[in-house]
Amino acid sequence: MPATAVVTIKVPADLTREQYLAGTKVIAPKFQGVPGLVRKNFIFSRESAQAGGVYTWETREAGERFHAKGGAWHTSLVERFGVAPTVQWFDTDLIVDNSVGRIDVAS
Repeated sequence: MPATAVVTIKVPADLTREQYLAGTKVIAPKFQGVPGLVRKNFIFSRESAQAGGVYTWETREAGERFHAKGGAWHTSLVERFGVAPTVQWFDTDLIVDNSVGRIDVAS
């Protein structure tokens, strides 16, 4: 069953949207080809000083391997921002994908 991870992390209060966007453009290609990753949306909120991503995974297991504490992804965020990310998991039973005009229902 597909799963969605909503990941947030506190970012420095003075980090601008432009700085955040510049950083995401550099790291975005690293998410291409990640096993089991269907889609990643980068998110940023100046109001709450948080950034992160919404990840859609083929399975929760694939996402948990990627987001594992102590793994490369987790370690890079802790090194970059000095705090660990928060990961919330959701079952993804149905996806409306307007980019391809399709509705996918989990089996």
